[in-house]
Amino acid sequence: MYHILRIILYRLWMLSTFTLLSSIIVFWFYGFFVAFAVFSSGISGILYNAQDLLLYYPNDPPDSRIFVLQPSNYKLPYESIKIRNKDGLKIHMFLIKQIENSKGKPTMIFFHGNAGNMGQRLSNVSGFYHKLNINILMVEYRGYGLSEGSPSERGIYVDAQAAFDYIMQRNDIDRTKVFLFGRSLGGAVAIDLASRLKYKNKIWAVVVENTFTSIPDMAKIILKWRCLLWLPLFCHKNKYMSLSKIVHVVAPTLVMCGSKDALVPPRMARELYLKCGAVGKKIAVMPGGGHDDTWTCRDYYASMQQFLANVPPLPEDVIPYYDNAKDLSITRIVVHTV
Repeated sequence: MYHILRIILYRLWMLSTFTLLSSIIVFWFYGFFVAFAVFSSGISGILYNAQDLLLYYPNDPPDSRIFVLQPSNYKLPYESIKIRNKDGLKIHMFLIKQIENSKGKPTMIFFHGNAGNMGQRLSNVSGFYHKLNINILMVEYRGYGLSEGSPSERGIYVDAQAAFDYIMQRNDIDRTKVFLFGRSLGGAVAIDLASRLKYKNKIWAVVVENTFTSIPDMAKIILKWRCLLWLPLFCHKNKYMSLSKIVHVVAPTLVMCGSKDALVPPRMARELYLKCGAVGKKIAVMPGGGHDDTWTCRDYYASMQQFLANVPPLPEDVIPYYDNAKDLSITRIVVHTV
């Protein structure tokens, strides 16, 4: 509770001060009841907007919005790409392709968690590249790393759609083998994209790791406030209702979790697995895996490789001509080959 109040006061000190001073002035002129109404309204507004501060951590560590580690640090060939999404914001991405026969390999769209930037996930991505022999498109949400804007639930969904539209108009990848990967918050982003009518039949497979059923469910677990049991859904600014969305996912789905995840309970992975609408679905529990280090578990890459090996490619006629990317503006491509 102290940590939450400290964040709110530090990040929203101007709004908090204005609310307090307004309440005092109103109390002086209009009395207690009017002042209480003003104070309650102000506090409600502060708590509503503070939800973004408690969920999104693009400045952790502090230089995450300035410095993004490059794939070349891991000897990975890549393109640094910026596209302008439909909101007019520039979104930063890395496309890491296999040097040999990249068009014959599956392509992963990687959605990261709620803190830092995509460069901090390159150790894991290097494992995907070398052990799974795949291409990877890493996406940096708005307000993260070198992407413009501020994070929001709707905005991050838009960024994910723009990334998918972009990769599907590339002629140097196999569009029948594009799959989604999301960890934690990224898992909710992947589930949302895979559940949308416009995209669901164009996605080859979905892999989510240590992700949650919804933000309201996570709030009850982390905050442990009894009042949250009766709090109406509209009071939550960010919802990420993955449990209700995964019912509409039809692409083969792998749900992964670490057995020792202290942040997102492994039972949420089981709930997502059971609710998933895909015929070909699987759950993999990594013994000893925590929230941020499940990818270091012994059978991690082998489990994913085995799952992908059993997913048939999409029929070519499912994706005849992909024109969703016509609204995208590719503002910069820098190619780095190692």
